[in-house]
Amino acid sequence: MAKSKKPPEMDGALIVDEDAEEGAAAKSGDDDVQEDGKAELAVEMVEEIVQRMGLDVRVEIREDADEVVLDLDGPDAGRAIGKKGQTLDALQFLINKIVNRFPEGRRHVLLDSGDYRERRDNGLASLARREAKRAVQQSRVITLEPMSPRDRRVVHLSLAKMPDVSTRSDGQGADRRVRIIPAGGRRRR
Repeated sequence: MAKSKKPPEMDGALIVDEDAEEGAAAKSGDDDVQEDGKAELAVEMVEEIVQRMGLDVRVEIREDADEVVLDLDGPDAGRAIGKKGQTLDALQFLINKIVNRFPEGRRHVLLDSGDYRERRDNGLASLARREAKRAVQQSRVITLEPMSPRDRRVVHLSLAKMPDVSTRSDGQGADRRVRIIPAGGRRRR
């Protein structure tokens, strides 16, 4: 007698196919990162979301090691990035919540588009070094524009090895800013 397959259960807005999850777990018995299914799930979810946003974007797995890196490419890739990467960050946040909704086997999903994140990080590091030199020359504290936590981290790390300045984040929420403080200099704004 053939076992009838029951329809997948709904978990929130996602369809959970327990048979597929068990099959994926059986395949990856040694917890191999390439076969845990998270990369494929992330691609599927990103494709669904950008399609619902009306964007013409292709999603490809660029790397699959400790983290899943998904590259968005296509005519609407710029719209998927958004102003200062805000759309890309929001989409990345959602995908990480979906992919890592169960505590076992968590993997970070990073969304990128044509090396946007690398270019943005390099631009922020360059800005930070330029403003640090200005802070030292003028012996005054330089306060940068409000930034996302990720952008503030890039600024802090880029100036961490400069002996003549220190950095500090001040403010609340979306108005949080990095202050570049010269060592031994006057501390005025």
